[in-house]
Amino acid sequence: MKIEQTRYSRLADITKLINTNFELRPLLEHVITAISEEVVQCDSVGIYLPQEDGSFRGYVGKPKVINGMTLDMHVVDTEYDLLAKEVIETQQTIYIADTSKDNRPDPRAVAGFGIKSLLALPISYEGELFGLVFLFDYGIPMNLTADEIQTVEAYVNMAGVAIRNVNNLQRKESILAEKQLLLDLTRDLSMTSSMTDVMEKCFHYVGKVLKNDNIGVHLLDPIVGAKMKPTNLSTKSEWAEEDWLDKHEELQFDPSNDRVFDAVVVSKKPLYIRDVTKDERVNQEVSKTFGFEAMLMLPFVSMGEVLGALVLVSFNKTEQFFSESDIELAQSIAEATASTLSNLLYMEKQEMLIEKRTSEVVLKNNELKTVVTELENLSREKELILNSVDEGIFGFDLENKITFCNRAAESILGYNTGELIGQSYKTLLHENQNLMITSVSLEEDLKFLKKDGHGFSVEYVVSAIKENNQIIGEVVTFRDITKRKQLEKEISHLAYYDHLTDLPNRILLEDYLKKETEKAGLSGQKVAVLFLDLDRFKMINDSFGHSYGDMLLKNVANRLRRCVPEGAFVSRQGGDEFTIVLPNYNKNQDVLKIVDKLVESFKEPFSLKGNEVYIKASIGISLFPEHGDTAEILIKNADAAMYKSKEKSGTYHHFFKSEMSDWSMESIYLENALYKALENGELSLHYQPQVNSKTNSIVGAEALLRWNHPTRGMISPIEFIPVAEETGLIVPIGKWVLLNACKQLNTWHSQGHSQLSVSVNLSGRQFEEDDLISMIESILIDTKIAPEFLHIELTENQIFKNTHVTLEKMREIKALGIKIALDDFGTGYSSLGYLKDFPIDTLKIDRSFMLDILTDKDNAAITSTIITLAQNLNLNVIAEGVETKEQLDFLIARDCLNIQGYYYSKPLPVEELEFFMDRFAPKI
Repeated sequence: MKIEQTRYSRLADITKLINTNFELRPLLEHVITAISEEVVQCDSVGIYLPQEDGSFRGYVGKPKVINGMTLDMHVVDTEYDLLAKEVIETQQTIYIADTSKDNRPDPRAVAGFGIKSLLALPISYEGELFGLVFLFDYGIPMNLTADEIQTVEAYVNMAGVAIRNVNNLQRKESILAEKQLLLDLTRDLSMTSSMTDVMEKCFHYVGKVLKNDNIGVHLLDPIVGAKMKPTNLSTKSEWAEEDWLDKHEELQFDPSNDRVFDAVVVSKKPLYIRDVTKDERVNQEVSKTFGFEAMLMLPFVSMGEVLGALVLVSFNKTEQFFSESDIELAQSIAEATASTLSNLLYMEKQEMLIEKRTSEVVLKNNELKTVVTELENLSREKELILNSVDEGIFGFDLENKITFCNRAAESILGYNTGELIGQSYKTLLHENQNLMITSVSLEEDLKFLKKDGHGFSVEYVVSAIKENNQIIGEVVTFRDITKRKQLEKEISHLAYYDHLTDLPNRILLEDYLKKETEKAGLSGQKVAVLFLDLDRFKMINDSFGHSYGDMLLKNVANRLRRCVPEGAFVSRQGGDEFTIVLPNYNKNQDVLKIVDKLVESFKEPFSLKGNEVYIKASIGISLFPEHGDTAEILIKNADAAMYKSKEKSGTYHHFFKSEMSDWSMESIYLENALYKALENGELSLHYQPQVNSKTNSIVGAEALLRWNHPTRGMISPIEFIPVAEETGLIVPIGKWVLLNACKQLNTWHSQGHSQLSVSVNLSGRQFEEDDLISMIESILIDTKIAPEFLHIELTENQIFKNTHVTLEKMREIKALGIKIALDDFGTGYSSLGYLKDFPIDTLKIDRSFMLDILTDKDNAAITSTIITLAQNLNLNVIAEGVETKEQLDFLIARDCLNIQGYYYSKPLPVEELEFFMDRFAPKI
């Protein structure tokens, strides 16, 4: 009894360490100490952790030095160590009491250390392998009992929890670091004003992420448009920018005709080529000239258009490897840069056009000045010349009276022929304005008045008229630049306002919020930031098209303007996200009144070309100074609060709390990664067999979804299924599951398992889809599956959500010949009387009843009742979660023969299940 108390005490201490200390090595050293003290016969204990290359290397253990080698010098070689290989593949504990009778351990280690007995255990949690543990002796067998092995397994399980917690913490820290990096980049980009500044910021952050500064950029020519050309090179590159540009010119390299650039422009995705000599798309002459052996290309994509590409090269392909996560982060940097680039390229184009036109005007004015200087006596011939010029020209004498005026000037100013002669030129100017004599450069800060009093902007040149080196008057050449001024105003508006809704954009929002928080800090008042995100906006785009989505965004913007008080600031962040700043308020109740008004406004439908659409918004609120003292932090925290509000259906709001930041980052990460998971083939199906315990035969298998993320490994369905439900991704994912489960069933039938059925869970969101029946029918036809072998599983709460609609849809499913199983039976709140009305074929007893069915009289009674109920209603019954022989005997005694659970098998990949079927029983 004392030994058990000590054991529980140690486990409790280790559990406490896991929850309070996230340093892995001391945690695992505690586990090693506990094992070595608990199993006194053991001479050596070692924990081995997986490496990036797939091997397992020693991490902590006792003793720390064996035969002159430290533990971290030891790598498990599965070619020789068949025991380790089997533990890795099966994730099962293996004890070899006598190594002379078992050839699986590494024979070199057995002989070198005189190992007589050996215990190997996997460190795993929820099906994910985190490492290996080995216990062995030096000549005297350990003679471990089952209780001792079970004790060691308990400690090893604690090690699995510790490693998982540390890994999760590292993942969260990595995500937060990436988010902060992108926020820093966004802030830095918002303060740039030139292409060079933007590129240097981009080079800095990409180099920081990829640890490589050999970065160049090729951008669209602002004038030609479709043609791309090399423009910038990082100042930290091994090449000088001037030499880099010269080499491109010498090679006559045109990115617009390059196959690598073309691949990136078409796909709008990054392209990583680890060995340029082995990729036929690479221009080998260019790669040899610049001396690079590997390359990564990141496209600049803005509003669906590729503006150019960032090219990062390595001069030695063996020195550097870019992980997929690093490439994704670098691409995010490129995309953030692209939005700033878009505005700069547009403005550069306009400036170049204006500069070109200005140059033309200056050239013409210089020509005209030469002509005017020769006008000592106006002849008919020279008048004709003046009248042929498009620019306005008039001259005045020393008394400011107009002495001549060409037709263009009279037309622009609205006067009849000769009407201006003799008048003071000052009648053409606003009060307190005057002409400046400038024969060198153009002047623009002046307006002329037309005859009707209307003013218009001009650019002009004033030159002196001389006779015998004496000034006798002056001549003015001018042009109406009203349209150009308007264009400049439009360019400025585009830089600071959203083109769709005409609301201020992110740049103007941050500037406004910064000023308001500074004022509030001095006055002691508060500032509120409301972050709004439209619910199910993607469904509007998918159902009606993007033109309807744009129309909806405009209507939302107008409705928000009407709802907020005077002095509030409404902006669009992008997509379906809006931000409202409420300055100068004293109480939170003032903010809530406005929130209530916003919520109320969304209860009215939006009219989209005759279609009434109901849309709601999730609102997150952060307050200055409680939730942050900078614009960036306030916006980020309001965003986090908004994601928290999306946990509840319908329109809902939340004030920011500190714990939301971590939650929102994980939720955002999972949602973004899940969008790519289906496309990138990261999802797979495992199947858990359903066994008839009487005939000892497999009668079916339940398809269970698994997600193997490329960097995070296996992600539990408990984590990602709620995200899929919330975002609506469960609909395409559910269709994918159904299609692939039916394809696999077809394969099994063709292999001889002709009576095997497959069970597929149908989510509540998927069950509500209008095209559900046609979708299922189409899949049955495409996969050539007889409908009676497909079992659709619905939960108890799901079918009683809307009994009339549900009953009708279930009858349509049954009409196809498909069987329906009621999953998790006994856990909901339904009336048993409904069972006789619903077209159900099978009841599945929930696994929760199996946990203590032998000790809990209530659970035993409920289980027996469910079995009897099913038999009386002529329904099949399947027991889930059966793990022990005692549970199986209980069920068989009550004539419940169909079993699903770990007693027979855990959920398996297809290959393992087929091996299990062939080994378990003859084909059926």
